[in-house]
Amino acid sequence: MKDFRNLLVWEKGHHLALFVYKQTNNFPKEEMYGLTSQIRRASSSIPINIAEGCGRGSDADFARFLQIAFGSASETEYLLLLCFELGYLSKVQYLETNTLIQEIKKMLAKLISTIRKK
Repeated sequence: MKDFRNLLVWEKGHHLALFVYKQTNNFPKEEMYGLTSQIRRASSSIPINIAEGCGRGSDADFARFLQIAFGSASETEYLLLLCFELGYLSKVQYLETNTLIQEIKKMLAKLISTIRKK
């Protein structure tokens, strides 16, 4: 059993989820059950799946959950672009967040590759 708190990729995913939750507080109320809910679920799914994978018994299971986290990062990446283009995020917020997502995706890809080579 691995401690997810020791993984930098989990920490970055957690910070991304916190950022998304804070920023979506300012989204239009009519988006509460649409875009706001979707982007919150997608962004929080990244650290959730990393943590769950750490609690699994095998490297194959861990890699599978990391792959799910990667998919959630891609979903979040698109949803943030949509939010920016709809005017819900500033350019600075979007660029800062997109940079973080790219870091997370690179880290996940490398970790998945390392685990699968074992």
